[in-house]
Amino acid sequence: MRKLLAILVISCWATSAYAQKADLIVTNAKIVTLDPASTIAQAIAVREGKIVAVGGNDAMEGLIGPATRRVDAGGRTIIPGLIDSHIHAVRAGLTYATEVNWIGAKTIGEAMERLRQAAKARPASWIIVAGGWSELQFAEKRRPTLAEVMSAVPDNPAYIQLFYSAVLMTPKAQQALGISADQLPAGITTERAASGETTGWFNGSIVSISALFDRLPRPNFEENVAGTRQFFTELNRLGITGIVDPGGFSIYPGHYAALQRLWREKSLSVRVAFSLFAQNVGAEFEEYKALTPFLPMAFGDDMLRFNGIGERITGAMYNNNAPDAATKDKFLEIVRWAAKQGLTVTIHWQEDKSVHQLLDLYEEVNRETPIAPLRWSIAHLDNATPETLGRMKGLGIGWTMQDAMYLGGDRIVAQAGETARSMPPIVTALRKGVHVGAGTDAHRVASYNPFVALQWMLDGKTVGGLSTRGPDETPSREDALRLYTVGSAWFCFDETRRGTLENGKLADFAILDRDFMSVPVEQIGATASLLTVVGGKVVYAADAFSNAR
Repeated sequence: MRKLLAILVISCWATSAYAQKADLIVTNAKIVTLDPASTIAQAIAVREGKIVAVGGNDAMEGLIGPATRRVDAGGRTIIPGLIDSHIHAVRAGLTYATEVNWIGAKTIGEAMERLRQAAKARPASWIIVAGGWSELQFAEKRRPTLAEVMSAVPDNPAYIQLFYSAVLMTPKAQQALGISADQLPAGITTERAASGETTGWFNGSIVSISALFDRLPRPNFEENVAGTRQFFTELNRLGITGIVDPGGFSIYPGHYAALQRLWREKSLSVRVAFSLFAQNVGAEFEEYKALTPFLPMAFGDDMLRFNGIGERITGAMYNNNAPDAATKDKFLEIVRWAAKQGLTVTIHWQEDKSVHQLLDLYEEVNRETPIAPLRWSIAHLDNATPETLGRMKGLGIGWTMQDAMYLGGDRIVAQAGETARSMPPIVTALRKGVHVGAGTDAHRVASYNPFVALQWMLDGKTVGGLSTRGPDETPSREDALRLYTVGSAWFCFDETRRGTLENGKLADFAILDRDFMSVPVEQIGATASLLTVVGGKVVYAADAFSNAR
């Protein structure tokens, strides 16, 4: 009996000791922890999805067991996993597998070659570029012509979208959609050359072009799943481990099915916090009341979680710089209800000249139901004044800032002049104590590349090379990185659980191919991850770390 007890005790001790060993240890690294002391560490250990040790190489010895995976970083830099606080990733994933991407193309010739390769892979199929590019990224500093696109893809219907302002459609595409110069969807106009001939380009607004895009053939469900998986892997390649998704035009409840499939299969590689974006203009309140009983705030888990409503609360209030009393009353009714329901609210707002009307309504709600604990936020608002930021701080409202000026800054400078030197007011917002998250607003109006955004935050240069923001609103590298990690985590109530590399935090991090903290700023945009880890699981590995999976 004593012998049996002894065996049991030894067995339990061995099991306990084994359980205390790390699942994964990375050594010989430069670890930018972003902890309060700005510690730079050498090694990190992970067990059961969380960080259990951060320190020197020697400190990891006692955590190494027979099942521990060991990775030698070779002196490379490790950062906390990046979190995009405003990206339309759910929508992007639905069509990613069937679209052509012009992000990073430096010439029209390179862009046309991407079209040719897509047509070769999918003969006679639709060729769709859904945005994320600017003519200023090309050496030619112009949009491609219809003739150039027709030469590249003569046998395919082609649809090329530029932001939410213009679309090129080849004759095959126009015919398939039942569109001509004389038969246009509402809000779409034909562009003509000086000769009066049509150019193949059509102009519109975010509403009309979104409606036009919805007329394109939709990928099937399996393509939605494949596209979402591929897009998230691409985000992992860039060190992204989390996103906050604000919904978007034409994203209905059924469009979340692909995301939910990956979640159920436990194959999501990015943590997703998502909002509901009302689609039915005039019936937004009814829509929210119908959907939210099935989605209480924070419903989900660490990989997929409901994060409130927005970024469009009502269609009438969207991009409306002069809302009338009835419009404001309807909006107030919804946000007052949202506060009482404990829902987070995020809203798209662009102009400081009118945001006081929004803040007036929020202050009215706040007098009845405190909104600071709900972490409401405003997206965009690149020209926010110190007064506006002060009011936001007083209400506990956060600000998600994107790199819209990277692709659109030349136009904004032409409109705003010297005011653009302080856009967006990153440093002022931090000095005011406003919670700030960084992101892209991808993929229709911007690239999803976080390092392009980080470089722009630091040098203020547009894709065309124009310097915009001045030094007074330029953050340090560490502050910029904080905005893209723990700063963004605040918007989904996770700043105490991720965004820094400390004991007890979720093990989300990336080993970079260069040192973000020291490389010349103009090289930051080319940065990529060599190994990306989410919850202790390797979700992306470049060839140099292929044995780490």
